[in-house]
Amino acid sequence: MRWSVSILLLVSAVVSAQSSHLAEIRQLTHGGENAEAYWAPDGKRLIFQTTRSPYGCDQIFIMNADGSDQHLVSTGKGRTTCGYFLGDNHHIVYASTHLAGDACPVEPDRSKGYVWGVFSGYDIFLATDDGKIEKRLTDTPGYDAEATVNWKTGDIVYTSLASHDLDLWTMRADGSGKKRLTTKEGYDGGAVFSRDGKKLVWRANYPKTPSDMDRYKSLLADNLTAPMKMEIVVADADGKNARQITNFGCASFAPTFTPDGKKILFSSNKHQCDSRNFELYQINVDGTGLEQVTSFGGFTSFPEFSPDGKTLVFCSDHDAKSRYEFNIFTAAWNN
Repeated sequence: MRWSVSILLLVSAVVSAQSSHLAEIRQLTHGGENAEAYWAPDGKRLIFQTTRSPYGCDQIFIMNADGSDQHLVSTGKGRTTCGYFLGDNHHIVYASTHLAGDACPVEPDRSKGYVWGVFSGYDIFLATDDGKIEKRLTDTPGYDAEATVNWKTGDIVYTSLASHDLDLWTMRADGSGKKRLTTKEGYDGGAVFSRDGKKLVWRANYPKTPSDMDRYKSLLADNLTAPMKMEIVVADADGKNARQITNFGCASFAPTFTPDGKKILFSSNKHQCDSRNFELYQINVDGTGLEQVTSFGGFTSFPEFSPDGKTLVFCSDHDAKSRYEFNIFTAAWNN
């Protein structure tokens, strides 16, 4: 079949918009709000959150790595976030508000600016990969969410308000052994381990002035946080020796280690601070060697490398048909 000129131009534009790291870009979802896709240990499936009919807010779905067989694995009630596979390839964890009510939580009051809801009804649940909940892993009052799993150690890292601040905690897959990792006042979240389980990276917002701290506390009292000033922090797996490796004064988040553990891939709007335009960047774990990886010109985030390190999954509004459409993409990764 002969390709039309328009198709050739489109393919050329997509390729030229990216660095040499990405090739063979493939779109897996089409329409709706799809985000935070993470690999199964065998590399054959992805778990992700999506808002699509008939659900009024995010639910957890699983699909094959080629985008086929997209199906619900959460309850379909409340709101969910941050699904992740356990190392056995057959269990998942995710956060959900369904015990607090069947309906979606009320959206944040945007008269307070661009804010995220850290809904008090969120707890973390262990379930089979076909959706059967086996255990509620957290039950403290307030927000418990943003869980990811290290497949080598079996540890789960998550964000919790159990300390009355948004801190990082770890626990075992059965919910035992809960341990607080961070104590600095401010938001710590979106944490992931390096593959060897020795390092941790996350996004953080530590208010620097009394007025900023007052606003942080005021928002938190209303189960809200402002995400537009966040930096990337790296530490040992126990939270010790934490060091901030970005200082952009913008919003940097969704970090993940490269398979060799030497670099961090993350999303940031540093090129257009305070905007909704985010691209992927790569940086050494010591904060040197910053490199822009994508140039889609919109929102691109939530990268994660496949278990074999050959494929990157990410979320983007590239070629979206509406303002709030976000889709899941994969691409071959070239070092």
